[in-house]
Amino acid sequence: MAETQKGIATERIATHTMDLKDKLLASFMAFENQVDMDHPVHDIRSEAIRNFESKGFPHRKMEAWKYTSLAPLQKVDFSLFPKEDSTLDYREVKQYFLHEVDTYKIVFIDGIYSSYLSETTHDGVDICLMSAALNKPMYRPIIDVYFNKVASREESLTTLNTAFTREGAYIYIPKNKAPRKPVEILHLSTGNEASLLLQPRNLIVVEENAELQVIERHQSLTSNEVLTNSVTEIFAAKDAIVDYYKVQTDRPTASLIDNTYIDQKTNSQVSVHTFSFGGNLTRNNLNFYQDGNHMNSILKGVTILGDKQHVDHHTLVHHQQPDCESHQDYKGIFGDQSTGVFNGKIIVDKIAQKTNAFQQNNNLLISDKASVNTKPQLEIFADDVKCSHGCTIGQLDQDALFYLRSRGIGKKEAEALLMYAFANNVLESVRIPELKGRINRLIAEKLGVHLGFDL
Repeated sequence: MAETQKGIATERIATHTMDLKDKLLASFMAFENQVDMDHPVHDIRSEAIRNFESKGFPHRKMEAWKYTSLAPLQKVDFSLFPKEDSTLDYREVKQYFLHEVDTYKIVFIDGIYSSYLSETTHDGVDICLMSAALNKPMYRPIIDVYFNKVASREESLTTLNTAFTREGAYIYIPKNKAPRKPVEILHLSTGNEASLLLQPRNLIVVEENAELQVIERHQSLTSNEVLTNSVTEIFAAKDAIVDYYKVQTDRPTASLIDNTYIDQKTNSQVSVHTFSFGGNLTRNNLNFYQDGNHMNSILKGVTILGDKQHVDHHTLVHHQQPDCESHQDYKGIFGDQSTGVFNGKIIVDKIAQKTNAFQQNNNLLISDKASVNTKPQLEIFADDVKCSHGCTIGQLDQDALFYLRSRGIGKKEAEALLMYAFANNVLESVRIPELKGRINRLIAEKLGVHLGFDL
């Protein structure tokens, strides 16, 4: 292990003067030397790095990245591998866990698994590590069927993650099973590196009539710069139910690019709630592919930003079969000089008759310097469907504000009440009560008020 770390350190020094793309390409050789060249996913990694080399980082001349620039991040001399293992005491990080309820925990510190902070299981289900799934023959049948099967092979940052896939969460729920408790996936960065690039990879397979709840969080513990390029693949088989919750409330020096790909089969229901409350730059690419009948896809989000924070939500729901539904509801509150982006696309194939698709994006600007760019899109090739979309950008209702103040409520509290009411309907569908309470407290904290009652 010491020789490997030394080799990685040498690679880091050798690539110090390169730009980030060249550094990644050069470091791929060092990364490959750590794994068996006969590894089952070697060819997948090799193809992925070639795709990334061809495409490079996305830029603002591309329509999908028109309002989000990665140029400042590409100037940072990110470390690609941590120099040494880091340890943390539970008391130092307890606040970042959903400690109000018992959960399985898969915890990573600077990209390395922490057995001390984690609680995994193989009791009827597999809640463990991606590295184990990639390297142990017993997991090979699942890896062969599912790994990199729904993730894009064209999106350059996804291919970059695929090339460097080594660690993350592996969750397999067999037919008719459900874990005894929710699963937390927590990525912590310590700041031991001046700047660090993390690339976690998650694979989640929920078989027929199985059920799963997952809470995911990325958290920086210092002001050192960190960039996370994450990819998650979720497969929901017939009659499966999956609830996925993303909590994004990080420090101003932390940036996150989150690519989530979901494959759904007949009668399944998958919901993804995204709560974006902080960080430097956050880009959420959320892609649903409906491959069956009578299924439902639920995409909901609350964004509350200040300072110069930037959040970009890109969603895709591709209806490929008849008699299916999708519901999107994103709310945003933007203050100071923050920026919000929403680009939601619904595609309804010709065969996908009787589709019911709803998409809504509503935004509040509470500062003259804040901005929002929103672009809902429908591409409908079927003629017997019910599809709607809409977006709004506005300010607080002054009549409602006057009414609350006339009842003796202070201006700040009245504004907070209106903003909370604006976002509250997104929270109604959160199915973990303890998480709902935690999100409510985070919203109150972001609004800077104590509302005087238990949310």
